[in-house]
Amino acid sequence: MTFNSQKISQALGIRIGNAAFFQEAMTHRSYLNEHKNHPVPHNERLEFLGDAVLELVVTERLYADFPDRPEGELTALRAALVNSDMLSKIGRDLGVEPFLLMSRGEAKDTGRARAFLIANAVEAIIGALYLDQGYEAAKVFIEARVLTRIQEVLDAKLYTDPKSRFQELSQEKLGVTPQYRVLRESGPDHDRRFIAGVFIGDELIAEGEGLSKQDAQRGAAKEALVKKGW
Repeated sequence: MTFNSQKISQALGIRIGNAAFFQEAMTHRSYLNEHKNHPVPHNERLEFLGDAVLELVVTERLYADFPDRPEGELTALRAALVNSDMLSKIGRDLGVEPFLLMSRGEAKDTGRARAFLIANAVEAIIGALYLDQGYEAAKVFIEARVLTRIQEVLDAKLYTDPKSRFQELSQEKLGVTPQYRVLRESGPDHDRRFIAGVFIGDELIAEGEGLSKQDAQRGAAKEALVKKGW
């Protein structure tokens, strides 16, 4: 699709100065393979920058708001606010997906890979906003879009590792320790994707997908908690 800075400005609720930064934020690496004359690079450098700004703003807030919590708990809270699951959810709520510039092949993949792509784009948007208008503008955006999720994270205990949580509840309720197995692998070495299953005994409870075996296992545990109603 054609990049439209006015529409993305409205979707994100921000003012845009240099539109090229935001066009870059929406450009996935795969898009450049099919559009050699695209005027901006892909978004991975902006994603790198935005990730750092996001972590700093979130860290500042958590440090100020939770003075009695130790470093380990603050780290877990921060991870729950800035991980790909949360950022992809935020990106979908903002309506980022229709603005993504990607290859025809990537456009067909609407599963876990798309969620990662949306999450990365949110980080790139933060990086673009930082370059365009500075730290304070990026901070206002993060406060409005990310830090408003703190109570959601606390209420749903999203700061706890799903594998630890599922193991704890499986042992408590069933007296069994869950086991994980890699069910399938796909993709080239530089973009490997894994499907893992979590089992209680011989019963497959749920599956998860990730770019590493650990991510896939966490995804399976998270889905298992939902399926079990825990």
